[in-house]
Amino acid sequence: MNQATAQVAPTPPGVAYGVLGAISVSHLLNDMMQSVLLALYPVFQSHFNLSFAQVGVITLAFQFSSSLLQPLIGFFTDKRPLPFSLPMGMGFTFAGLILLSQSWNFPSTVAAAMLIGMGSSVFHPESSRVARMASAGHHGLAQSIFQVGGNIGSSIGPLLAALIIVPFGQGSVAWVSLAALLAMLILYRVGRWYSTNLTGTRGRTSLGKTDTGLTRKQVIGALSVLMLLVFSKFFYLSGLNSYFTFYLMHHFGVSIQFSQYCLFVFLVGVAIGTITGGPIGDRIGRKRIIWGSILGAAPFTLLLPFVSLFWTVVLVFIIGVVIASAFPAIVVYAQELVPGKIGTISGLFFGFAFGMAGIGAAVLGMLADATSIEFVYHVCAYLPLIGIAAFWLPNMNRNNKKRAGAV
Repeated sequence: MNQATAQVAPTPPGVAYGVLGAISVSHLLNDMMQSVLLALYPVFQSHFNLSFAQVGVITLAFQFSSSLLQPLIGFFTDKRPLPFSLPMGMGFTFAGLILLSQSWNFPSTVAAAMLIGMGSSVFHPESSRVARMASAGHHGLAQSIFQVGGNIGSSIGPLLAALIIVPFGQGSVAWVSLAALLAMLILYRVGRWYSTNLTGTRGRTSLGKTDTGLTRKQVIGALSVLMLLVFSKFFYLSGLNSYFTFYLMHHFGVSIQFSQYCLFVFLVGVAIGTITGGPIGDRIGRKRIIWGSILGAAPFTLLLPFVSLFWTVVLVFIIGVVIASAFPAIVVYAQELVPGKIGTISGLFFGFAFGMAGIGAAVLGMLADATSIEFVYHVCAYLPLIGIAAFWLPNMNRNNKKRAGAV
C-alpha cells in the first residue's frame, strides 16, 4: 500500500454518504459535459448543414465508443480492480471537449464525440462498483444517488448551451472542459478510498459472491428480459434526448433557446425519477418498480403526439419521472443475478443502455429524414408497452431483504 493510500483509513460500517456524494458529483460533471454535446446539435446542424441522419451518427459515435468498451473494462476490473483508473478515464473526456470546442467539420465532431464516450466507458463500471461498496446493503439507494448526479448533469447541459454556448459560440465549450479537471481531482480522492476499502469488510461483503437460488437458465432468461426493457427505455429516451428540441421547433415553431429550456424540464423529471426509483425498489421490490416504471409510462407516451405545447412539456416531465425510476432497480437487480461480477454487469448494462441510445438516435434520425419528426414520436409512443415483459422476471425480493439484513 502506497503512502497516499495509507493516509485514508477504512470507513466504519454504514452507508458512506460522503463517497456516494463524491461519485454523484463526479457523475454530474461527467454527464453535464456529455449533454453539452447533445445540446449543441442544433448549432452543429446549422454550422455544418447536417441531416438528421448525421446528427444520429454523432450520437451513435459517442454511445458506441462508450458501450463497446464498458463491459470489457468492467470484466477486466472484476479480476484486477484499478481504483485510480477513474481520474485517468476522465482525461479522455477532457480531450474530447477541447476537440469539440475547435471541431471544424462533421468528422472532427464525430471524433470528439468518441473521445467523450471513451471517458464514460471507464467512469460508469468503476463508479458503480464504488457505489455498491459504499451502500452498506442499501444497494438501490446507493445506485440512485450515483445515477441522479448524472441526470442532474444532463439537465444542466442544455442550460449551459442556452445561456453560454449558443450566445458565445462553439469555442466556449473549452470552458466546460474545466469541469473535467475538477472531476479528476474528486475522483482521485474517491480512488484512494476505493483502494483502502477494497480488501476490507466493505469490499468482501459488497463485491463477494452469494447464492441467488436461481439456475443458470433462469439467470440468462432474466438478464435477457432486462436487456429488452433497457432497449425499450433507452430507445424511447433517445428520441427525446436527441430530437425533442427539433420536434418543438418544427411542430410548435419555438426558438432554439426555448426548446433547450423545455428539454431541461424533461431532464429534471428524469433526475427525480432516478433518485426515487432506487429507494422504492429497496422497499417494495425491484421487480415491481421495474414493471410500474416502464409500462406505467405508456399512457403518457401515447398521448404526447396529440397535445398542445403546454401539455407536451407537462407530459414529458411526467414521462421522465416515471420511466427513469426503472434504471437503478434494473442495474441492482442484474448485479444480484450475477453476484461477484459487479463491474462486468454494470459495464454491460450501462454500455448496452448507451448503445441502444446511440442506435436509437441513428435509426430515429433516418426515420425522421424519410418521414417527419412528428411521425417519429408516433412510433416511439408504443415502445413502453414492452414493459409487460417484466412479468417474466423472477421475484428476488425475499432474497434481497435477507442479504440486506445480513450486511
